[in-house]
Amino acid sequence: MNRSASMSLFLDRRMRRIFLLGVMSGFPWVLIGSSLSLWLKEDGLSRAAVGWAGLIFAVYAVNFLWAPLVDRLRLPYLTDRLGHRKSWIFLMQGFILASLLAWSLLAPSVNITLVIGAGLLIAICSATQDITIDALRIEQIEKEDTAAMAAGASVAVIGWWSGFKIGGLLALMVADKFEMMGIENYWQMTFILLGGIVILCNIGLLFIPEVGTAERQKAQAAAQANFQQKLGGDSLLSQATSWLASTVLMPLFSFFQKNGLKMGIAILSFIFLFKIGEAFMGKMSIIFYKEVGFSKSDIALYSKGLGWVTTVAFTLLGGYFALKSGVVRALLISGAVMASTNILFSVLAWTGKVEWLFAAAVILDDLAAAFATVAFVTFISLLVDRNYTATQYALLASIGTLGRTLLASSSGELVDWLEGDWGLFFIITALMVFPSLLLLWSIRDRLTLIKSA
Repeated sequence: MNRSASMSLFLDRRMRRIFLLGVMSGFPWVLIGSSLSLWLKEDGLSRAAVGWAGLIFAVYAVNFLWAPLVDRLRLPYLTDRLGHRKSWIFLMQGFILASLLAWSLLAPSVNITLVIGAGLLIAICSATQDITIDALRIEQIEKEDTAAMAAGASVAVIGWWSGFKIGGLLALMVADKFEMMGIENYWQMTFILLGGIVILCNIGLLFIPEVGTAERQKAQAAAQANFQQKLGGDSLLSQATSWLASTVLMPLFSFFQKNGLKMGIAILSFIFLFKIGEAFMGKMSIIFYKEVGFSKSDIALYSKGLGWVTTVAFTLLGGYFALKSGVVRALLISGAVMASTNILFSVLAWTGKVEWLFAAAVILDDLAAAFATVAFVTFISLLVDRNYTATQYALLASIGTLGRTLLASSSGELVDWLEGDWGLFFIITALMVFPSLLLLWSIRDRLTLIKSA
């Protein structure tokens, strides 16, 4: 594919739809990530407590458990009017909006259980909508069009980071402005305004078409009929068992049938390990910025605003690189770069508040993250069976999230154990990526389909 043809893929109308879906997926992370962390910190909670609050992200690691149900179950009233995928997204967005309104009435120092509970509900709804968002995104592109899939992955990442970065920029700037105005409940007021973003995204959702529904339902029905035939009989128990088996077991069987047992386990292990170091750093980064001496406005400008511009630019380049060099090579290179950029934050920890160094660290870190995420999303997208898009993608993405969430939730404890030595902390996070790269290198020659994409 020539350069002009490659770049024209990014201008395809399908990419605009994928961008919006990415925004809707990324925005909730602002709420339960940096916004919640800083809200809890400014309300008097310890670093360790803030770190452990991040356990609510664990739901992203287990959303594959209910992904088969999201893939098959129709929602009364909504499905007939919006479509199967969009109905689930719309419902989850409604609960996220309700949780934001609940936060606007609470204070962590007084209602910590309710605050974390509302955050958990946001995480559950976000993880649930991601199941169908990823499926809807993948289904916008024909399964044979691997070039468009790589372009779509990069646009999805741009959308996700746009929702995360721009949402974070707005959250921090608005909260900082309200605080300077002397508004006591400045975070609560901020959450009310952030609810408007949720409403706007749902308006855009209405214009995204659903494709491939009939073919997917036909394949799922055939699998169910096959199970029922093997069970023998048309009893209610036989029908229920065959439905459950075709819904839950077939996506898993399909994955290992395609890759083999040993190769399948190796792929899952790589996915589990790849972004652990990034997660450790991400969990504590906003706390680190605050302790170094940067204000919320500084963090918003450099980490969110500047970071978004950098991410968009280098995600496009990362997508183009993945198109030209292959997904496996892109993963190996981006992983090594991602690890090396963490060292810059060690330097920032040793030097103290230096704005140009902060800007450089953010730019290079976002560059590495953009390349790595595009390659990672493309890798997973190419692995899924279109008959079980939502379930398989959720399973693979959940395994990646499992490593990042369960292990990275101890990031605050690690900083405390190091007695606040942020420099050493970031060096440790840099070393965490290398086991996954060694594993990928060992299986690279057997990833023929991925390698050629």
